[in-house]
Amino acid sequence: MQNPAIALTGIGLLALLCQWTAWRIRLPAILLLLIAGILIGPVGHLLDPDALFGDLLFPLVSLSVAVILFEGSLTLNRKDLRGHGPTVWHLVTWGALLTAIIGAAAAHYILDLSWQMASVLGAVLVVTGPTVVLPLLQTLRARKHLTQILRWEGILIDPIGAIGAVLVYEFVALGYSQGAYSYAATDGAALHTLLLFGKTLLIGFGLGSLGGYAWGQILRRRWLPQRLHSFGTLMMVFTLFTASDVLFHESGLLTVTVMGIWLANMRGVPTDEILEFKETLTILLISGLFILLAARLTVEQLALLSWPAWGFLGVLVWVGRPLVVWLCTLRSGLEWREKALLAWLSPRGIVAAAVASLFAIKLEDLGVAGAEMLVPIAFATIISTVVVQSLLSRPIARMLKVVEPPPSGFLILGANPVARTVGLELQQAGFLVRLTDTDWDAIQAARMAGLPVYYGNLLSRHAEQRMDLSGIGHLLPLSPYRELNNLAALYYAKEFAYGKVFQLAETRERSDRHYRDQAVGHLPVLFDENATYARLHESIKQGAELRSARLHDEVDLEQYRELHDDKLMALFCIDANGRIRVANSETPLEPKTGETLISLVYPESPMFGREAPA
Repeated sequence: MQNPAIALTGIGLLALLCQWTAWRIRLPAILLLLIAGILIGPVGHLLDPDALFGDLLFPLVSLSVAVILFEGSLTLNRKDLRGHGPTVWHLVTWGALLTAIIGAAAAHYILDLSWQMASVLGAVLVVTGPTVVLPLLQTLRARKHLTQILRWEGILIDPIGAIGAVLVYEFVALGYSQGAYSYAATDGAALHTLLLFGKTLLIGFGLGSLGGYAWGQILRRRWLPQRLHSFGTLMMVFTLFTASDVLFHESGLLTVTVMGIWLANMRGVPTDEILEFKETLTILLISGLFILLAARLTVEQLALLSWPAWGFLGVLVWVGRPLVVWLCTLRSGLEWREKALLAWLSPRGIVAAAVASLFAIKLEDLGVAGAEMLVPIAFATIISTVVVQSLLSRPIARMLKVVEPPPSGFLILGANPVARTVGLELQQAGFLVRLTDTDWDAIQAARMAGLPVYYGNLLSRHAEQRMDLSGIGHLLPLSPYRELNNLAALYYAKEFAYGKVFQLAETRERSDRHYRDQAVGHLPVLFDENATYARLHESIKQGAELRSARLHDEVDLEQYRELHDDKLMALFCIDANGRIRVANSETPLEPKTGETLISLVYPESPMFGREAPA
């Protein structure tokens, strides 16, 4: 591709195709992006990133990695370390350190790398990351506490592991840039390198903390218009990254990571819009970046993946991870089957690929022996772990008998009075519920009522990473916002089984315009064709209640209706085995003897197209 415009457009379209395909087949997008890059790079010779970008490639990769690290650190809130058990803490602290040590030793003895390069490779391959772990957990349906451990390990290890990798790299790069390793046997050289390393830490932590605090004050005090928050934050990340590198070479990555952690833990800083903006930006950067990085691979680098490389990978996956999990779960109360699943799942992801590529470029410029091995080994580890674990995790979890039964819980869009009423009744019936809303007052009301909640945009990447869907198998769109209800239904129709996701009835005027056929017409209508949000809300406002009743030989559904003068609408039915059915336009409930019926019993007023009897 000689024309830059054609090349960039082609990369964008290819990235979009990879992201869409990954969404359809439920695989981490990074896998398809890397394969696409290899196909158009070293295999097809259609793209040469160095020729396309020239001297701009290095700054482009550096700034992209800075944004990725800032994104990961911006979600690292210290509150996330509480309430998830000591096992998570062990895995992301000294467990990560032990993983790096095992990786470094294997790289030194198996790949014959110097201890310096082996240390960098071991540190880079510590990170798993949520972008590869979470898609696996969605299809795995492991026991809830195992899902929590793996989920929070993936989230927390991202920035923590990145910081560790940056620190190891800084130590190694500083030694080579100052010529220290040419006379490393002398005490003066080691001391000189440690002093430079300390200077890097001082600038990284100092400038990152100062920049994070100052920018947090600007955001918190509203000194910048809200529409400029996201753009301003991005520019601040770039500014601090560049300023830090100018003050001391290669300290910028540490600076932006510390800045993100500081902002994430600063009270009163409005980061919701920033998080949404960086989600879109990160998808753009990640998609393009990994196609470019994979396309930079050469046939010579791929040829380096001989048996020592696969031996190194085997030690990392089959020795290192099981040993780390076994040590980190001592006295945890987990049984051996659960530990085995934790030991199996450790796919490497985005941060490992991006950081490895960036470090390789810089170390090659410094003339570090073995730097050419960093990228192919990292990419081989990512592709192998993602492919193998994506294909085999579900069968292995079933074999170990650590899979949860089919999820029967409810994700309810909305925390308004209608959603709270339905959620409370389902919770009292023994079902897991989770309400989500962007209205803080409604969320607080639901929390005070004892309902589990998620505050935020249901369709955001933050929700994808942070919202716990363990045991959830239904979506009830009970928001007053039509567009949000339909978007959520369309999105989760791919996550949950057919017949478990519903659309909320529209007013007759919208039905006449065939709106439903254009959007979510293939989904069943929740409860009743006339059960719009407005009518549900009005009935509850006028005193309607949800009631549960067990049907028996003397009282069937028709007789139960007669007892309430037909002023009720059946919503749910629970059979003798505890399985629940939701009333909808395609499948009437038809409860049987011995089953429990949950109905909306409304007061004497015209409702749902029926006149209340006199």
